[in-house]
Amino acid sequence: MLFAAIIGGLSLWYTNKLMDKLSSEEHKRIELWAEATQQLINSSPDQDVSFLFEVLRNNETIPVILVNMEGEILSYRNLDTVKMLDTAYQQKKLNEFMNNGKENFIIKTEDGIPLNKIYYSDSNLLKQLYYYPYIQLALVFLFILVSYFAFNISRKAEQDQVWLGMSKETAHQLGTPISSLMAWLEILKETYSDNPELFKELEKDIKRLEKITDRFSKIGSQPQLSPMNVFEVLEGSLTYMKSRIPQTIKINTEFSLDKNILIPLNPGLFEWVIENLCKNAVDAIGEQGVINISVEKHLNSIFIDVKDTGKGILKKNYKTVFNPGYTTKNRGWGLGLSLVKRIIEQYHQGKVFVKQSEIGVGTTFRIVLKTSD
Repeated sequence: MLFAAIIGGLSLWYTNKLMDKLSSEEHKRIELWAEATQQLINSSPDQDVSFLFEVLRNNETIPVILVNMEGEILSYRNLDTVKMLDTAYQQKKLNEFMNNGKENFIIKTEDGIPLNKIYYSDSNLLKQLYYYPYIQLALVFLFILVSYFAFNISRKAEQDQVWLGMSKETAHQLGTPISSLMAWLEILKETYSDNPELFKELEKDIKRLEKITDRFSKIGSQPQLSPMNVFEVLEGSLTYMKSRIPQTIKINTEFSLDKNILIPLNPGLFEWVIENLCKNAVDAIGEQGVINISVEKHLNSIFIDVKDTGKGILKKNYKTVFNPGYTTKNRGWGLGLSLVKRIIEQYHQGKVFVKQSEIGVGTTFRIVLKTSD
């Protein structure tokens, strides 16, 4: 991009220099043309004026208007002959030539009496050259813009590959110890068969690890979606969260709709979304507060709002919070909300965004999904 900017700058400098030189050359040609006109007017009948006519005829590019001292057009050259038949157009072009900043030439008699004036304008070539640097700069800017987006896409693709690789490797590495834990659990159940309640929580945690492994294994591949009751999936996820957050933080639900709405979902990944949003809300709240989960139906879409009474988000960060690595915590990778966005928008073809937020009051995240009907 820096190289493109340098090339564009050098090209602009050279083009301007070339324009100045060409403009000076055209001025000299008109000066010669005016001198030839002067000599032709003051020539004697027996004088050979063929050379003067040749000079006048050789001007085939520079527009020229010859007027008398009263401002009436006597003749013109290198202008549209059809348009110049219109008196209004003639006057418009004359005013344009008189105010373009170019030097005008006065034709005088042998006694020094002013007789005519010559006005001229830039040739079409010079006018085209005038716009050429701007076209060049536009092309350079376009090149820089395309390069920037290409670089960003390449960097994002590389980050995605690293992220997918880490996800697959994490799922693979977790598989072996989980299998070992399941085997040891069965041995413990047989050894202490008289006390089955002892292993219920351990069994839940192992199943939880299995679910986490399954989630990571699905990252990067298109998950299977099937019509699921959204309320059942929500309640299952919230039941798990309620037992694993501080008792001083309450999770309330507002499900006033018919609890039989089907949505194409992958339950494992969708539960992950709700858990990440709830964990994010818990971190924002701190010691004590409330998380409200509400569901609304609008035409063929369903809105799921996760509202907390936390510290809030600045408006300028509404989109930034979903970027990988963004976090306001001292610990953490800043991947929770990034995962939420990926799962909802890429895998479920929905939307997720910050609906509203106020510093010191709280934040509402909204998920929009299409229903199956």
